[in-house]
Amino acid sequence: MTTLIKNGTIYYQGALQKLDILIEDTKIIGIGEKLAADADRVIDAEGKHVFPGFFDLHSHLRDPGQIYKEDIVSGTRAAAKGGFTTVCAMANTEPVVDNIATVEYIKRKANDLGSCKVLVVGALSKKSEGKEIAEIATMVEGGIVAVSDDGGCIQNAKLKMNALKYASSFNIPVIVHAEDYSLAGKGQINAGRMSTKLGLGGIPGLAEEIMISRDIMFAEKTKCAVHIAHVSTKRSVQLIRQAKSEGISITTEVTPHHLLLTENACEDFDTNTKVKPPLRTEEDRQACIEGLLDGTIDFIATDHAPHADFEKAREFTLAPYGINGFETAFTTLYDRLVIPGVIPLEVLVRSMSEKPALFLKREASIIKEGYPADIAIADLNAEQEITTDNMLSKSKNTPFIGQTFKGQIVMTLCEGRITWEKE
Repeated sequence: MTTLIKNGTIYYQGALQKLDILIEDTKIIGIGEKLAADADRVIDAEGKHVFPGFFDLHSHLRDPGQIYKEDIVSGTRAAAKGGFTTVCAMANTEPVVDNIATVEYIKRKANDLGSCKVLVVGALSKKSEGKEIAEIATMVEGGIVAVSDDGGCIQNAKLKMNALKYASSFNIPVIVHAEDYSLAGKGQINAGRMSTKLGLGGIPGLAEEIMISRDIMFAEKTKCAVHIAHVSTKRSVQLIRQAKSEGISITTEVTPHHLLLTENACEDFDTNTKVKPPLRTEEDRQACIEGLLDGTIDFIATDHAPHADFEKAREFTLAPYGINGFETAFTTLYDRLVIPGVIPLEVLVRSMSEKPALFLKREASIIKEGYPADIAIADLNAEQEITTDNMLSKSKNTPFIGQTFKGQIVMTLCEGRITWEKE
């Protein structure tokens, strides 16, 4: 089957250009001006922007074990609605993804029932308990793309260094949730003015920064590709910038919520603002934006962390950490950062698509002849209100509920198959 996407403004070779795209079955076979083709399906993208499908390096699908929050079917449907064509599923499921059987379960279910491609991230330690290195070799044979104890952080320095050495032998990155438990304690939000005002325990930035400092030194020592998840403080960005200048193999990501929100969002005790690492100060937020613009921060990743309504409806200290992110990532960032001129549209698109794909050495999320037809089509003038009724995720735990944003994904194609289309 051939598909022609015509009259759109496409993100191609680092720039926005008025071009057509010709697709045959699952692959892009032609890109050019006013392509003449007798296609089986024609998609008129007049007035629309055509982007590479978004590639999320960090998400939680909760499957297996917590499918009341989300599962592979609902999660990938929500991802497709947000323009994502590939997502990386973290290992903190029940059971933890620390063995080949669980890896194969996720891959099989995603392949059979998913609305986008799912890449599996295996655990770094058994049961993600930080006590013993997981069965990385067999999981790599089964197709994992990285290892991580995200949601947890190995505190034992010797074990962590040995785990990095071991992972480096398989040439896969280690994704790090940087948190010193003794400093974070039972903190609920950022340690500072707002935690004092609300009477909530605080998580200092130092809890993140100390672990990042440690793992930068481990990355230098072991030559392992270390990737810092959801960076959130100014000092963290500075540490990573310095490490990169010294040639250390380190990358990092930032979430939409850390680019858009500060600790002030927690003022009304809205549990949908409770996340780890916590929302920080305006100075930290600005530093993250700066880091994204100068290349210190490599990617934008959602850290999609769905939780059921009854879990988030509890008092703040009892509610779980996490924000639902697939369906809101692009529209919120476009509306709040691109329209005001804070970041260019090209930077947003590149950080959400081709850069993470290239990092994992995947032929995906790049508009290029011979590559999979992974495409997101957006109407940048369309407004949408985020409501619990129009979200496809099982969980609705986002602080953006009830707010209206400009810039909407109207169609998503994953390997040439339409996986989302706005009615």
